[in-house]
Amino acid sequence: MTLEEKTAQLYGVWVGASNQGGEVAPHQHDMEEPADLDALLPAGLGQLTRPFGTAPVDPALGALSLMRTQQRIASANRFGIPALAHEECLAGFAAWKATAYPVPLSWGATFDPGLIRRMAAAIGADMRSVGVHQGLAPVLDVVRDARWGRVEETIGEDPYLVGTLATAYVQGLESAGIVATLKHFAGYSASRAGRNLAPVAMGPRERADVVLPPFEMAVRESGARSVMHAYTDTDGVPSAADEALLTGLLRDTWGFDGTVVADYFGIAFLKTLHGVAGGWADAAATALRAGVDVELPTVKTFGAPLRDAVATGRVPEELVDRAVRRVLTQKAQLGLLDADWSPVPPALGGADLDDPAALRGTVDLDSPANRELAARIADQAIVLLTNDGTLPLTPSPSPLTPSPARPRTIALVGPNADEPTAVLGCYSFPVHVGTQHPGTPAGIELPTLREALEREFPAARIVTARGADVDGDDTSGIAEAVRLARDADVVVAALGDRAGLFGRGTSGEGCDADSLALPGVQQALLDALLDTGTPVITTLLAGRPYALGRAVAESAAIVQSFFPGVAGATALAGVLSGRTNPSGRLPVSVPRTPGAQPSTYLAARLAQATEVSSIDPTAAFAFGHGLSYTAFSWSGLTVVNEETGTDGEFALAFTVRNTGEREGTEVVQLYLHDPVASVVQPVQRLIGYARVPLPPGEARRLEVTVPADLASFTGRDGRRVVEPGELELRLAASSSDPRLVARVRLTGAARYVDHTRRLHAHIGPVRRARPRAGASAARDRDPSGTS
Repeated sequence: MTLEEKTAQLYGVWVGASNQGGEVAPHQHDMEEPADLDALLPAGLGQLTRPFGTAPVDPALGALSLMRTQQRIASANRFGIPALAHEECLAGFAAWKATAYPVPLSWGATFDPGLIRRMAAAIGADMRSVGVHQGLAPVLDVVRDARWGRVEETIGEDPYLVGTLATAYVQGLESAGIVATLKHFAGYSASRAGRNLAPVAMGPRERADVVLPPFEMAVRESGARSVMHAYTDTDGVPSAADEALLTGLLRDTWGFDGTVVADYFGIAFLKTLHGVAGGWADAAATALRAGVDVELPTVKTFGAPLRDAVATGRVPEELVDRAVRRVLTQKAQLGLLDADWSPVPPALGGADLDDPAALRGTVDLDSPANRELAARIADQAIVLLTNDGTLPLTPSPSPLTPSPARPRTIALVGPNADEPTAVLGCYSFPVHVGTQHPGTPAGIELPTLREALEREFPAARIVTARGADVDGDDTSGIAEAVRLARDADVVVAALGDRAGLFGRGTSGEGCDADSLALPGVQQALLDALLDTGTPVITTLLAGRPYALGRAVAESAAIVQSFFPGVAGATALAGVLSGRTNPSGRLPVSVPRTPGAQPSTYLAARLAQATEVSSIDPTAAFAFGHGLSYTAFSWSGLTVVNEETGTDGEFALAFTVRNTGEREGTEVVQLYLHDPVASVVQPVQRLIGYARVPLPPGEARRLEVTVPADLASFTGRDGRRVVEPGELELRLAASSSDPRLVARVRLTGAARYVDHTRRLHAHIGPVRRARPRAGASAARDRDPSGTS
């Protein structure tokens, strides 16, 4: 291959598919001039950027357009190499008429990797069916400050939860033949003050112990074939220029052998935003040397500027060869280099490709199976934060017996009461792209909360008032909302966010918050509703957690959801009626006050409330919290071995019982507390979890195995170490609600571990009738008195 042919494999071109089935057209983006395909294609092309995700296009005609473009690309270059097509798929395939699933923060609330794996497999199957090869998901950033606009795109504030669910997502996507992309590598979410693309203030230990573990787990366990560098710089080194990160750690240590792709315009940002490159050639040379293989979304630096850098000796051609080899290896894995490769995607197999009009509407990306899966995730992701007994509401059997629990009239009040897109995150197609095409329908059915409540409570009268906008300072609608509330049996306050991009929303990329107060005048609306004396159920359709002021103590109930997707309003209504017993748990802490940030539970002692600061960062509702309509007891803790070596493991067993009157699911969480360590540690951190469904009255005995490796952390010398000493293993219903505590001890010499260490505890049904001989009943008791 010539140098031009090689570099052509290292960039993408941003295009939009044709809604008439013709070839794609280069996308006009405000940061770049559209590419000249006629000039580029004779040398080949590495990637096509978002043919389905740029403008509304019928899925079948989009597939035809992509097919015809692939024919043109392959026939234009002398090796017959087609392009790799990538799309966004953060909360479903970001294409018109494709299912919009719950956002990743809702995945975190499910604590259910198996369910997320199924969702990703379904997303991947839809993408592959229309000719897409790579998905730019999942996001493995750990929330460090909830003011960051992209919190909705993350899975939560704990690295173990993020790692396990992201790994499951990758496994599902890759099982469908789609290249998954781990992003954003690394530290993007730790930017100062939660500002998008701000510098990252983070030491090497926080990076090693909080930010990197989810990526490490995914690289080891998921089969991910691509990684996307982060936009941000850490201690002055941009991720796109960090050879120690992208090559030394990712490849040389972890053994990753896939492709590293640029976050959009990220290589150019080395010149324009970071100031570490003097020109486009310098930016290309810096990124290529660091380990970036592919420039996205379009060609800027890896074309002529990179070739110039090679010609002048600033970049060895061997670095170009290294990247091209990785790109072509991946294309070979996808079958794009096979002699019998066909551009016809599975969705068009057997169709009359010469009759585009007949193809319209023949490809279904929002199937009943998809929607059923989206509904199940939404059901499991709803978190019941408080409940004074008002929930569940029951449809009143008679107009003579209204009450808060059996309402005749429900006042549904708030900016998200009757808004179809209130359930969607910023990377859903209707929000991300559809808002730029106001005359085009959403393409998918999006029931509003009002419609869902009308179906859920057919005998009740639902009266609705907006009360206030999501943002803005107009309070003129509050009086009408209060009037409706006073005349109702119960109020459902529908509050939260509007997803958007770069300031067009209150949540989403570039929509950072200066505090965690509810946007606009929503708190004033909520307080006015509380003043009526009518029971208020506060519901949130949001992209991040918010402080709720008086509502924490005064609401009859608080129900939290994080952009729960197409079935989200129905899922929320089902929790209110009791049709669904809530089992979601918080993947992020809900703050008590709007300004006490960061307030993640994963913090050291001095980050907790102290007597020497007037700011109390204690959360109103802690990570892992969530209530049910039944009750669970935890008992019978036994510790098989209270001591083990630094290379051993602990074994425990305990019993969970459903003591209520209906079936429910307890989410068992296992936290590790290290009282004394050679460096400051978080007070506790999650090291395992399990969903335990139980019929009423039924108990389940569970065993827990905890490898000593899970007590490891980055020591003073930068190496990961397991130190001898006392530990607490806390079996808990949340990070603030330990139910059973085992005090155990690691013995022997300190032991250094690496990326091959064990990453998981086991929590599951007991596989033996009783503990081994010599096991002792734990002397440590449940704080509530249960042993």
